[in-house]
Formats: sequence, structure tokens, C-alpha cells
Amino acid sequence: LRTVGNTGRLDRQKFRHSSTMKCIFTVDVEDWFHILDVPSTPPLSAWDSLPSRVETNFLKLLDIFAEKDVHVTCFFLGWVAEKFPYLVKEAESRGHEIASHGYAHRLVYQMSQAEFRADALKSKKLLEDITGCPILGYRSSGFSVTEKTPWFFDALMEAGYQYDSSVFPGVREHGGLKGASLAPYRLNGGSRGLIEFPITVTRVLGKPMCFFGGGYLRLFPYFLIKRMAQRVLAEGRPVVFYIHPREIDTEHPRLAMGLLRRFKTYVNLHTTEQKLRQLTGEFEHTTFRDFIAAYAPAIRAA
Repeated sequence: LRTVGNTGRLDRQKFRHSSTMKCIFTVDVEDWFHILDVPSTPPLSAWDSLPSRVETNFLKLLDIFAEKDVHVTCFFLGWVAEKFPYLVKEAESRGHEIASHGYAHRLVYQMSQAEFRADALKSKKLLEDITGCPILGYRSSGFSVTEKTPWFFDALMEAGYQYDSSVFPGVREHGGLKGASLAPYRLNGGSRGLIEFPITVTRVLGKPMCFFGGGYLRLFPYFLIKRMAQRVLAEGRPVVFYIHPREIDTEHPRLAMGLLRRFKTYVNLHTTEQKLRQLTGEFEHTTFRDFIAAYAPAIRAA
């Protein structure tokens, strides 16, 4: 895996469409039981027997985005898309981008290269069959790209993806690449190479910290999230926000897990919806697809 040690910056001189950097809002479309790496997580063979809440939650998210006419990138878990293809079609009909979250919600570093490529390709083909359109983007479960998966980007390109948003540029529970570039960059092949959109972090006391998705978004107060987002935008980087449908659902079932993991997984669920409305009202958002269309010449090679 190739990384860049500094913050990085888009080449603004090559970008002529706008002087304002935008945010990219994303949804990892999975259900309440798709929690990674805890003993109580049900296996794939049991998913069909569990009560699903992704339909109601995801449609509610689409309605919230519609309030401000915001278009987002929806990373669909292949299993969810296969079971609820109408959700994919509904999101696409509302102008949102459809992208892949893999099929079986497995951590990258727990798969072989061949297993990973097959999973990524299965999800891509499934989504393309539903939409009738090319699927350009991928996001791994748990941002689980690590130094132990040096084949990751090559496997994605072999599967036909054009961009990825899986790299967490710091140490975290399910992976992370310490020292990775903080700004979008290209890999392998110059102007035709795969584009990586790292999960957004900003440095606090010299260390990369995330404020913009999942447990981070739920934990931190809105004023701090807003301030840190403004800092990132001022540095010439997009802010990549991400949430899961279950994070606007305070009543969804809970999986058994230790106290610390339970705190990270379920803290402040009641705050997500309000923060989402504030973010969509106060920041300008776009999709990865549209961001690439506008900024492609400005994204530098690693």
C-alpha cells in the first residue's frame, strides 16, 4: 500500500468549476445486526431470520436528505441490496449515487486476496444488475485496510472499481493506515489510477482525529463537529461524512457486547437525526461521483 506522509491538498489551479470545497455525505447501507467483530454478531446464514429495520431507517434518511435537496453516496451492502432491491432503485431515482460496501460485511484483513476480490466483484455485479449503471465506488467494512492487505487496491482495480473510500489515516480498532495521506489521491496508473478518498480526519495535538461519522459523529457535540469540518474545508480538502441507517433508530435491537464497545456502538443515538439536519442545512454536499467529475484534474497521484 502506498501512502503519503503529509496532509495533502487538491491542486486548486487545475480546478476551475468552483472556488468552494464541498463535503461528501455517505451512507453505509446495512442493518442493525451488521456489527463487526463481536461474538454476538449473527453469521450470514442467520441474517434472513432476523427482523430487519433497514427499510424504514433508510427511507427516513432519504426523506431527510430531500428536505435540503442533498444528494449523497449510498454504499450498499450487497446482501441488503439483494434482499431489498427497491431500496437501491429508490435511492437512485432520487438522484443519489449507488456504490458498493461489499457483499457479506467481512473485514478485509480476515480475507485472502481471492476472497476479497470475489466479494467485491459479487456486490458490484449485483448492484449493476439492479441499477443498469456502472458502479464506480467501494468502501470496505470497518475501514479495514491495513499494511497487512497490500493487495487491496490492485484487487479493487481488477474488479473494475474507479474509486475507494476505505482508508482510515490513523490507528483504529478495525485497521487504519498510519501516515496515509489525508487528502484524496490517485494510486497506480497516474491519471487513470484508482482514486482513494480517505476517511476525513484532522490533526489535534499532532494526532489525526475523526469527528465526521459513526460513533465520532454521535459522541462529539455539533459545534465541535462544525468547527472541525470548517477547518478541513479551509485546508482545501473535502469532508467525508458517513452514517449508518441504524444510527437514527433509537429503538433498534442491541447485540450483547462489552461495556466499552457498547458505548462506542450505541452512544448518543438520539442526537444523530438532529446533527444530520444541521449538517445538511449548513454545509454544501455532493456525491463522490460528482466530486470526481468536477475535481478529477486536481487530484494528485500518491
